[in-house]
Amino acid sequence: MGNENQIVIERHGTVTLLDIKGDVTSASESFFSQAYANPDASGARGLVLDFGEGAYINSGGIAVLIQLLAKTNKTKQKVGITGLSEHFKKIFKMVGIARLATIYDSVSEAISAL
Repeated sequence: MGNENQIVIERHGTVTLLDIKGDVTSASESFFSQAYANPDASGARGLVLDFGEGAYINSGGIAVLIQLLAKTNKTKQKVGITGLSEHFKKIFKMVGIARLATIYDSVSEAISAL
């Protein structure tokens, strides 16, 4: 824990990739809000959230992700999530995030599907 947040935004046609580095906690809310406010993210047909290897996401971070997914749901934006460990895939399914976004095994698979 304690890794500083960084979100790199990349446009891939009609899909935008948010490459997320660092721990995702309640303190990450401003990083996600700023990244999503970028026209490449909010205006894209699809959005991919890619979590780096060894990503740490606590309950506050899950709440931040749910807030972001609620915004994308209102605009009918499709969302894919990649880079999760098996542990976090299970947690995302348990807390309902998998109902708001599709979990993919790779970034390329998510971009192709969205």
